Amino acid sequence: MSLTLNLVAEPQVLLILVAVAFIAGFIDAIAGGGGLLTIPALLMSGLPPHLVLGTNKLCATFGSATASFAFYRKGLFNPKQWRNGLIATAIGAALGAILAQQLPSEWLNQMLPVVVFACAAYLLFGRTPESHETVNPVIKATRQWPQGLTLGFYDGVAGPGTGAFWTVSTLLLYPLDLLRASGVARSMNFVSNAAALSMFIVSGNVAWTIGLGMGAALMLGATVGARVAIGGGNRFIRPVFILVVMALAARLAWQHWFNVA
Repeated sequence: MSLTLNLVAEPQVLLILVAVAFIAGFIDAIAGGGGLLTIPALLMSGLPPHLVLGTNKLCATFGSATASFAFYRKGLFNPKQWRNGLIATAIGAALGAILAQQLPSEWLNQMLPVVVFACAAYLLFGRTPESHETVNPVIKATRQWPQGLTLGFYDGVAGPGTGAFWTVSTLLLYPLDLLRASGVARSMNFVSNAAALSMFIVSGNVAWTIGLGMGAALMLGATVGARVAIGGGNRFIRPVFILVVMALAARLAWQHWFNVA
C-alpha cells in the first residue's frame, strides 16, 4: 500500500501511466490489442504483480464497458442469446482471479511478460478465420460453457489478448460475421473484466487512483482513435505497435528472470 501511495505522490509516474493508457485506447480503436501496453507499463512502474493485475482490470473494465454498450446499442449483441456464455465467463473469470492472487509474486513476475509476449506474437502473425453471413445464426448453448469458462478463467489469471481470443474462437464455433463476433468478444470481455475486478477489490489488490486515471484516459483514447480515419493506417500501426509490446515484454522477462536492472 505504501508503494502505491508513493507512486501516486510522484505526479510524473502517474502522468506516464495515464499517457500509456491513452495510447493503448487509441491504438486499440485503430489496430486492436491496446490492452497489451498497460500490464508492462504497470509492471515497470514498480507495482507488485497482484496489484498490477487488479489495477489493470479496473482500467480495462472502463474500455470494455464502453465498447460493449456500443455494440449492444447497435443491436450487434443479444444478451439473451448468450446467457450461458455470460454466466460461464463470469464464473471462469472469478475463479481465475482468485487463483491469480494465490500465486507467488515471483511466479507472476516471470509469467506475465511471457504471456504478453506470446499474445503479441499471436496477434502479429495469427490469421482471423473467415466470417459467415448467416441471417438467423444458430448459437449452441452447449458450446458457450467451455468457451466462456476457459477464456473467462484466462482473463481472470492474466488477461492480455482475451478480446482477440474471443473473436477468433467465436468465428470458429458459430456462423457469425466479424462484426457480430466482435460484439460477442467485447461484451464477454466486459463481463470477465468486471467479475475478475470484483475479486481483486475484495482482496484489496486495486490501486484506485492509478486505475481510475488510466481508465478515464483509456476511454478518451478509444474515443479519439475511433474518430481517426487513416486509409491503410492499420497495416502500419498494428505491426509496429505489437513489436514495441514484444520488446517491452522481453525487457521485463530479462529483468525478472536474470535480475538485470
